[in-house]
Amino acid sequence: MDLMLDIIIDTVLDCLKMLPFLMAAFLLVEMLEQYSGNFVGRLFQRIGKAGPVVGAFAGCVPQCGFSVMAANLYAGGVISPGTLLAVFLATSDEAVLIILSVPERFKEVGMLLAVKIFIAVTAGYIVDLFCKNKLETAKGSGQVCGGCGGHEKGAGIFLPAWRHTRRIFVYLLVFTGILNLCIQLLGLDRLSSFLLGNTIFQPAAAAVIGFIPNCAASVVLTQLYLSGAISFPSAAAGLCTGTGAGFIVLCKVNCHKKENAKIAGLLFIFAVVAGIVLGYMEIFIGF
Repeated sequence: MDLMLDIIIDTVLDCLKMLPFLMAAFLLVEMLEQYSGNFVGRLFQRIGKAGPVVGAFAGCVPQCGFSVMAANLYAGGVISPGTLLAVFLATSDEAVLIILSVPERFKEVGMLLAVKIFIAVTAGYIVDLFCKNKLETAKGSGQVCGGCGGHEKGAGIFLPAWRHTRRIFVYLLVFTGILNLCIQLLGLDRLSSFLLGNTIFQPAAAAVIGFIPNCAASVVLTQLYLSGAISFPSAAAGLCTGTGAGFIVLCKVNCHKKENAKIAGLLFIFAVVAGIVLGYMEIFIGF
């Protein structure tokens, strides 16, 4: 009982410390989405060959709003497969906000975003150059979806930001509590081994977790990374497949199931390869 009480107290205190940082970050994100969303949507329609670059930078915005937008634009034949993949690979959903809520880990946000932008741009151009003809470009008229947050018209920025903060806080309480319990019972080394630590298979395992179709995936992966249970390359691989609601929306609005399966396969392959390459870079040059 004493052990469980200590775990609960530590979990609640750790999450409460993150709460003001999360709220501030979500307020900034809501401002960005509400006042720049239409601009980015128009920009996507005019970018042409610069699509993967613009897509990668748009995908870096926390939450999954731009991955949802990209899914709809792709289903309508507006953007290329490479641009869609770049947005998906760059999307980290809530991961950036969670890392930002831990002040001593701020610097890792820049490294994560830089790595994901590079992966996204590279993969986007590879797909457009070599795989575009093998993917059917649907010409349906996918209707724009509100995404995962359920923004109400005229709700302003505070209420949606609070709803996102509240939801992520609950996820953090649950997953942090479970993680702390596992660390106490198994030890960090055994937990890391269970997650295929110190093997080339851990990025693949993390990439599978990333496919969980909501923000739970990014919360789990980020907490595992911050606790030291998975490596940075594995976290990056998992967050590359973590599109939030983006892939679910694609499956909903794009009628070509085989095409959606191919996109999922490419997403997984690029994420795992990137994780393995980053792992070797970490070993040999200590990036």
